[in-house]
Amino acid sequence: MRRPTPISRRLMSAMTLATLTGGAWARDEPVVRLALDALTANEERHRAALRGLVALGRPDVVPALLDLWFFNPEDIEIIGPALRAAAGRDVGPTWQEWMVWQELNPRQPFAGYDVFKANLLHAIDHNFLDFVSPGALRAIRLEEIVWGGVAKDGIPALVNPKFITVGQADWLWPGELVFGVEIAGDVRAYPHRIMDWHEMANDVVGGVPVALAYCTLCGAGVLYESHVAGRAKPFEFGSSGLLYRSNKLMYDRETLSLWNHLSGTPAVGPLVGSGIALRTRPIVVTTWERWKRDHPTTRVLSLDTGHTRDYAPGKPYGDYFTRPGLMFPAAATDGRLKPKDIVYGVRLDGALRAWPVRAFTGGRVVNDHVGAVPVVAIGDGASETVRVYRRGTLNLSSQPGGLLRDESGATWSRTESALIAPDGRRLERVPGHNAYWFGWRNQFGERANLWTPP
Repeated sequence: MRRPTPISRRLMSAMTLATLTGGAWARDEPVVRLALDALTANEERHRAALRGLVALGRPDVVPALLDLWFFNPEDIEIIGPALRAAAGRDVGPTWQEWMVWQELNPRQPFAGYDVFKANLLHAIDHNFLDFVSPGALRAIRLEEIVWGGVAKDGIPALVNPKFITVGQADWLWPGELVFGVEIAGDVRAYPHRIMDWHEMANDVVGGVPVALAYCTLCGAGVLYESHVAGRAKPFEFGSSGLLYRSNKLMYDRETLSLWNHLSGTPAVGPLVGSGIALRTRPIVVTTWERWKRDHPTTRVLSLDTGHTRDYAPGKPYGDYFTRPGLMFPAAATDGRLKPKDIVYGVRLDGALRAWPVRAFTGGRVVNDHVGAVPVVAIGDGASETVRVYRRGTLNLSSQPGGLLRDESGATWSRTESALIAPDGRRLERVPGHNAYWFGWRNQFGERANLWTPP
C-alpha cells in the first residue's frame, strides 16, 4: 500500500450521527458532535470544531486529533498545543512520530470515538463501514487503525488464479524472488513481482484450500489454511485497505471480519472472541533459479491475472524495499536489528523464534529450539531463503551438495516437507515465513524471541 497523499476536506463529508448509529447517541454526545463537525468541508466550521476539541483540555480527544491531522496537515497549527500538553513534551514534527508515541502511550479515547472513526472512514470509502462500525468487537486498538491509501479491494486479491509451466515462464529472470509452496506433491511458485500488486492469493494446493497473505509493508508472506474446522466452507480473503501498525488488515468475505495478517486471528468484527486462529503451512522465499532447479515441474503463477498491472520487477514498491524507512507508523524495534532487517519467524506449540536471514549467508546450519522443541534452521542469506525442520535429539551440520550430516555420520537430504535419511527416517518441516524485524517484533513483543549468534 502506498502512503496516501493527504486529502482535502473537500473530499470528506460528515454524516449525521444517526446515520451510523440508528439514532442511538454515544455516551459523550457533545464531544462526538464536535469531532463529527470537524469532518465538515466548511473551513470555518471545521476550525471551530478543532478549537472546541482542543479547548476541552482532555487527553482522550488526542486520537481523533491525530486522525484529522493525517488528512489535513495544516491542522497542526491548532491541535499542536493539545498534543504537546497530552505528551508533556514535543514528540516531533510529523504525524508518524506522534502515532508511534500514541502506540507506546495508549489511552482510552472518548466514549463515542468509534462513531467518529466510522464516519471518518466512511467518508473515504463507504465500504469501510463493513469493517469499522460503531460497537464492532475489537481485539486491537481502534485509534491505531489507519487508512492505507486504497479502497476496500483496491489491492485486488487473486482467487483460483491461473498457472503456467516452467517453459512458459520465460519472463522470469533467474535472480528474482518467488514464494515457493509444496503440498502433497503439488508445487507452486508465486513470483513477488505479481504478489506485490495483489498481496492475496486464494488457492487450492495439493487439495488444501490456502490463502497466501502477503503484507508488502512488513515483508511477510504467510501461507494459511483457509478452511477452519467446524465451518462449512473455506474463508476467502481480500485486502481491506486498512492497516494496523504498518501491518496489513485482511478480511474474510463471509463475515467481513478484519484479520491480523501476521497472527492469522480476527482483529475486528463478528469473529473476534471466536477462538479461531488460522493454521500456517510452510512457505519459502527463494530465487526463481533455485526453485526451478529443485522443482523442475513446478507450476508458476501466470501474468494473466485478469487485471492490468505493470508486472515488471520492483513495481510498485521498489523504493520502499530498498530504503530503510517505514511508510506507515509502527514503533521502532529494540535496537538488536534494524527495523527492516529480514528475519525468518516460526510459531510452534505456543512458542516463537526468529532468526536473522543474513545469518545464513553461505549456507549456515543452526541447531536451535523453538520453546522446548529442538529444530534445525538451514538457509542462504543471499536469496533470503530459510527452512526450519524438527531435529529430535540430533545435531546436524552442513555437507557439500546441500546435504546435512548427523553425529553418526548419516546424511540427510532436504525436501520441502522433510529432511530424509537413507534409511527412510524423516524430520518434518516446521511452518514459518520471512518478515521485516519491525513487523515480527511489533506484533509479538517480548515473545518475538530473536536468535543471536553464540
